[in-house]
Amino acid sequence: MNGGKMNKNNLKSSPAIIIMRRELGAYFTSPVAYIVTGLFLIITGVMFFTTFYLYNRAELRNMFTLMPVILSLFIPALTMRLFAEEKKSGSLETLMTLPVTEFDVVLGKFLAAFISSLTMIAPTLFYLLGILPFGTPDAGPVIGGYNGTVFLCAAFSSIGVFASSITKNQIIAFFTAMIICITMTMISAFLVFLPAPIVSLLQFLSANEHFTSISRGIIDTRDLLYFVSLTALFFCITVIGQQEERK
Repeated sequence: MNGGKMNKNNLKSSPAIIIMRRELGAYFTSPVAYIVTGLFLIITGVMFFTTFYLYNRAELRNMFTLMPVILSLFIPALTMRLFAEEKKSGSLETLMTLPVTEFDVVLGKFLAAFISSLTMIAPTLFYLLGILPFGTPDAGPVIGGYNGTVFLCAAFSSIGVFASSITKNQIIAFFTAMIICITMTMISAFLVFLPAPIVSLLQFLSANEHFTSISRGIIDTRDLLYFVSLTALFFCITVIGQQEERK
């Protein structure tokens, strides 16, 4: 019993968790959270209801098809302030004088971005509940679509945190993250123009290819490895970058 309480207290006092809670508090008390979430729900809602009313199909496939592109625009808006704002105000330097490591800071901000992106997506579950009285969608693509979206959120959040860490300007952070995410998403669209030897490599690098595979309800370790590796890559680059700045 005492060991369980100790572990819980240690978790609460972890620098990364404290930073995460601070970032979430700052995010959800700002109008940006509700503007971004509102716009996201309007766009996904239009795609969902277009499929439902115009084509009389009880499914979320249309929404999931464009999810990588949509998240490429919206997650950078969630992450652009995480480092850039503190760098501009000078509060990041104050934070780094405290007994925290660069890993703690990056992890806390990444977790805040990831959780924020999930809360943005969560209301789309009401679309699913809304169509149940009219038909039962195929469970496989729905579960796969949401699973793929979670992995996509993790990867794009990591990219967004990285972009915010390299500049003091939030607008530059937004466009940097958006360009990286869009490139990772749309790279597969240009495969037909490329030589055959590099097509397979670029297919593996395409976030959209792996997301589409997962959204079909197929669990392939190659797809999971891709998203875990992409998330870890930008996370590690951000940590190393912060360590170099602190020297």
